[in-house]
Amino acid sequence: MENEITDLKNYKLSFHGQGKAYFGIVIVNWLLTIVTLGIYYPWAKAKNLQFLYGSTALEGDRFTFHGTGREMFVGFIKAIVIFGVIYGLLALFIYLEMPVLGIIIFYFTFLAVLPIAIHGSYRYRFSRTSWRGIRFGYRGDRSELFVSFFKWIFFTIITLGIYGCWMEMKLRSYLMSNVRAGNVEFNYKGVGTDYFILNLKGYLLSLLTLGIYSFWWYKDLFAYYVDNLSLHKDGEQIRMKSIATAGSIFKMVMGNLLIVIFTLGLGYAWAVTRTMNFMVNNIKLEGNMDLNNIQQTEDDYNDATGDDMTGFLDINFII
Repeated sequence: MENEITDLKNYKLSFHGQGKAYFGIVIVNWLLTIVTLGIYYPWAKAKNLQFLYGSTALEGDRFTFHGTGREMFVGFIKAIVIFGVIYGLLALFIYLEMPVLGIIIFYFTFLAVLPIAIHGSYRYRFSRTSWRGIRFGYRGDRSELFVSFFKWIFFTIITLGIYGCWMEMKLRSYLMSNVRAGNVEFNYKGVGTDYFILNLKGYLLSLLTLGIYSFWWYKDLFAYYVDNLSLHKDGEQIRMKSIATAGSIFKMVMGNLLIVIFTLGLGYAWAVTRTMNFMVNNIKLEGNMDLNNIQQTEDDYNDATGDDMTGFLDINFII
């Protein structure tokens, strides 16, 4: 059993990225991606991540993303081939005048790809992240996640989507509890019942208030994701706590919306940095862990296929 936390210390998490600096990166990425007919996309993605990670700091020391455009390009090509085969199979069955069978195979294949893509994305993204030279890592088992994912999907389908809240919490718990930062272990303890009640309450009250309550709902969701995440090492731990308010979320969301609308999309870079600044500044870290005594334990991994697949599928990176 872990020792009770005594002599609590606050750890400073900060974001230093500026909209003007990020705009320079974004505009060049957009132009080069258009000129190269999309080929530059992997390099653009790598530069975005390098900026955002490099602008985030813990105790004054910044995170580093080591992924490269070349790695992501190789993964990008693999992802194109995989999805090309999936769509090719659908086209083949339609050509053979068996559209129903083709659609069934198409959706089943997409479901099969999801856990593989998520697993690969976690393994690559965390392997390519470091802080103070300590590399992060992900130790989840692909086969285990694959089997669990289909079990959760099955329960979600037969309950007409109700089990979805339990599925999301089980997925988040499995993924985050397999993340390491050297010999520091992450742990996520959110449960489906609490998450379901939170969402049911948020949905009904937002409906009754014509959307006004949605900002309190977002505040509760952010707090639930953050408050249930903690870090552990040799009996020491750091607990996370959200200090966000509904008012601060309203200010951030409406400010971003106005910026993007009135700049015709050119203010995207400022919207992103404002969002990152909001998230980082509204997470309080408290515990008794000695951050100077973290040991390197994780291996290198440079296959970005899963990360590119989650990009194609428009799956948010769960953290």
